Amino acid sequence: MAVKNKVLEKDCYTYRVTWSSEDNEYVGLCAEFPGLSWLAGTQEEALRGIREVVADVVVDMKANNEAVPEPLATKHYSGNLSIRIPKDLHRNIAIQAAEANVSINRLISYKLSV
Repeated sequence: MAVKNKVLEKDCYTYRVTWSSEDNEYVGLCAEFPGLSWLAGTQEEALRGIREVVADVVVDMKANNEAVPEPLATKHYSGNLSIRIPKDLHRNIAIQAAEANVSINRLISYKLSV
């Protein structure tokens, strides 16, 4: 039990609790472990449940020398994003940026932030 508590103390994973109409319960989810979930009657129980499941999985992965996902919160992001888009969309964005007198990067950053 001490190992489980230690893992929970350093828990930096990204959690979400949402309502499941299908199950008529709250479901706890973890972005770094998309295959895991926990159903419960309250939001608090769903969050507690998914955190415990993740802690158990992390302990198991470490015991089996498996790579444990890095928490999104502690991951380093460069700020660079490279995407491929259709030529027509690229042209449309370039026109919008020119009309707004901003760079394409500035326009896309703005559109992603709203």
